[in-house]
Amino acid sequence: MKFLALVLTILLMGCVGIPENVKPVENFQLDRYLGTWYEIARLDHPFERGLTRVTAEYSLRHDGGVRVLNRGYSGREHSWKEAVGRAYFVKGSDQGYLKVSFFGPFYGSYVIFDLDHEHYRYALVSGPDKSYLWILARTPTLKKETIEALIAKASSVGFDTGKLIFVDHH
Repeated sequence: MKFLALVLTILLMGCVGIPENVKPVENFQLDRYLGTWYEIARLDHPFERGLTRVTAEYSLRHDGGVRVLNRGYSGREHSWKEAVGRAYFVKGSDQGYLKVSFFGPFYGSYVIFDLDHEHYRYALVSGPDKSYLWILARTPTLKKETIEALIAKASSVGFDTGKLIFVDHH
């Protein structure tokens, strides 16, 4: 029984790790990050497959955490899909490194590793490994140069950016 508990602990801790060469942003300000973000591009995963007009809305929870509301439109089903989760800082609140859960006690990493610190207009986010990557923005579009710079940054630390899916917001 102790072995099973140890294995489960290791597995759960592994889900909130940081991918190799990825460094969370410092001087992070949660109050400036709260609000609505549009998904500009992502690596494909079953939980978002086929969704367009994807957004994430972050707001404060009463327990000091962050409420996460992810929404996307399924054209195939002609309906909106939603997932509500909660996030908490893994280390300090001044570091862009959180753990997020949409399923009970199971958490995954949410690592902000590039951010427009001046205006909080865009962010580059990874999960616990390099199969998770999102480019987020405060508006449904970003300048081409900004997208290219974010893709170059993600590629430079080992993400397969050739597999990015660009999200339609129309």
